[in-house]
Amino acid sequence: MAEDTLTTSGIGRHGATRLPSVDVDSFNIELKDDDGFLGDRASKGAFRKILDTLRKPLKKNGDDPLGDKSAEAIGKSALDEALVGDDVGAAALVHGAIEEFARELAHVTQRFLKTKAWADTERIVVGGGFRQSRVGELAIARTDILLKAEGFEVDLVPIRFDPDDAGLIGCLHLAPSWIFQAHDSILAVDIGGTNIRCGVVETRWKKAPDLSKAEVWKSELWRHADDEPTREGAVKRLAKMLKDLIAAADEEGLKLAPFIGIACPGVINEDGGIEKGAQNLPGNWESSKFNLPASLVEAIPQIGDHDTAVLMHNDGVAQGLSEAPFMQDVERWGVLTIGTGLGNARFTNRRKDKDKDDKKDKDDKKEKKNKD
Repeated sequence: MAEDTLTTSGIGRHGATRLPSVDVDSFNIELKDDDGFLGDRASKGAFRKILDTLRKPLKKNGDDPLGDKSAEAIGKSALDEALVGDDVGAAALVHGAIEEFARELAHVTQRFLKTKAWADTERIVVGGGFRQSRVGELAIARTDILLKAEGFEVDLVPIRFDPDDAGLIGCLHLAPSWIFQAHDSILAVDIGGTNIRCGVVETRWKKAPDLSKAEVWKSELWRHADDEPTREGAVKRLAKMLKDLIAAADEEGLKLAPFIGIACPGVINEDGGIEKGAQNLPGNWESSKFNLPASLVEAIPQIGDHDTAVLMHNDGVAQGLSEAPFMQDVERWGVLTIGTGLGNARFTNRRKDKDKDDKKDKDDKKEKKNKD
């Protein structure tokens, strides 16, 4: 029944390469070098490893200004404070780690830019948990400078939304625009290796049809890594979170669309299965017998008076899509998400092409009229 509902929804394909506002040229590329996956050199863990390496000779003398904790145990706020604190040694350590990490990120970014899928990229937005800190912002800015010094004509900028919200807001761009004409909000899910976040996203479509003013009205976070649930247990908990949000939206008087957008790690197949990349999720999400969209439709067959439609895409794609309204001054752009790994996606804007086609059609009609 769930599969029939999904098949007949006619709303789109999971993991689609063509979306309402962009073409997805690539996502979840896994570049490798002699040491393994290249993205591992530019992850949150990579930064912590660099910082600990710089601290090692100081620890031998008992002179580590960051104390006895490992870099993994030092919070982002503590590192940010070290940057501007009175202890110049601590500040120098963090700055040194930022410099080395920026060089790694620049190297990895160059490799992406040299692939066919990323050719002619004009701008790259950087999201993920690492961006949620002054350390992350400085690393991004330094990487941008290094790329330009190497002759790459590309801008590297931090994502404008809070990364926790960006994945949810990006799910709006999975849905066809006609949905927004009768509804003012959708349900969105952002699944990660540690957390699952669900939210009600207000479209604010009447104020900004390009969805640039969209925002998360309410969200819930579940740190599933602490509970270590089964796959079925995780889906059950996710469904309950969504039902609670539906009730809250109804009580608030929101016109919730019968649509759930899902951002999920890995390569998303057209049928809603996950081909690979979901190894950090609870249980085996890559099984051919498991289909998250179908499971959610089965658990929530209707929202309001309408059948539920679900669309799922890669989490890096979804986070990048939140920037789509602000990327209309370029044609080709990408996203890198720095977290447990390095998520990636490359986009080509469609609306700009459509505008060009519309203008050409008008010019052709005008020319024909003049001839007549």
